[in-house]
Amino acid sequence: MKCIQYAQFGPAADVLALTDRPTPNPAAGEVLVELSHSGVNPSDVKARSGSRPGVTKPPFDQIIPHSDGAGRIVAVGDGVPRTRVGERVWVWNGQWQRAAGTAATHICLPAAQAVPLPDDISAETGAVLGIPGLTAAHAIFGGGDVAGQTLLVQGGAGTVGLLAVQLAKWGGAKVVATARGDGLAAAEKAGADVVLNYADPDLAEHILAANDGAPIERIVEVEFGLNVATNAEVIAPNGTMAVYGSARDMAPSLPFGPLLFKAVTIDILLIYLLPQAQRDAAITRLHAALSTGGLHCPVAQVFSLSETALAHEAVEAGGRNGAILVDVQA
Repeated sequence: MKCIQYAQFGPAADVLALTDRPTPNPAAGEVLVELSHSGVNPSDVKARSGSRPGVTKPPFDQIIPHSDGAGRIVAVGDGVPRTRVGERVWVWNGQWQRAAGTAATHICLPAAQAVPLPDDISAETGAVLGIPGLTAAHAIFGGGDVAGQTLLVQGGAGTVGLLAVQLAKWGGAKVVATARGDGLAAAEKAGADVVLNYADPDLAEHILAANDGAPIERIVEVEFGLNVATNAEVIAPNGTMAVYGSARDMAPSLPFGPLLFKAVTIDILLIYLLPQAQRDAAITRLHAALSTGGLHCPVAQVFSLSETALAHEAVEAGGRNGAILVDVQA
């Protein structure tokens, strides 16, 4: 099989190499997926660059990066029904705590990590459903139905944010989103009822005004450290912050008093560790939204396998309105 691999941390162009390796055979309980597309996420880029705190060297001698992907099952191991051969699937946690991810023409992984992909859903969309899709679905619905609520999506123009806006609207919520630049129009197109510039010095006041002065029941947060003070000001008593990022401030100071006297729940999401029941619920929501036209997974750019370093650089550059994919067969 063809794949991209790296053996040391560093810039994408310096450490990512296209190579040939033997196609693996599925072990008991596993499936072999012939991939068509691989999703490139910020976590993949951080893992390759060595920017994760406390990690000084790669955990394996050779790593095939990326967690997300889509393709077709071509072989199964013992204990997996042979009827799954030929099934279109999307995969999650491809390279989580494993050496071999989805930046390859093939991947072996536990059968449960290959989710049947409905026939009317494209492989490109399937490759976005892992980290971005599951994060967005759990961030929106992790506390149950949202119909009739008002949700704030901080960073509503990122890959997760755009999906979160759509899912919240599909779920019957009113959505206030924050973005800036071209992202303002992107979040509005995704369905946000109100879109505000997150750099506005009076952001909290404008968030409350957008909800007719009422506080916000649930907040989906991409930059917890930067936004926690604003969130504490606008969140409702017993409200929840569903937090999936804080890249620009990894050691935030919390306004504990306001959070305490509103009994705020801070729900920190790491989608790799999502318990099975919650993951199944998120998958069900994603498929339902897709099947009813309530969710579109925007793709900003698709690169060939040999251009994977360029795909990593596109993620690092930011400012995109959609996912970055690699066509691993190109």
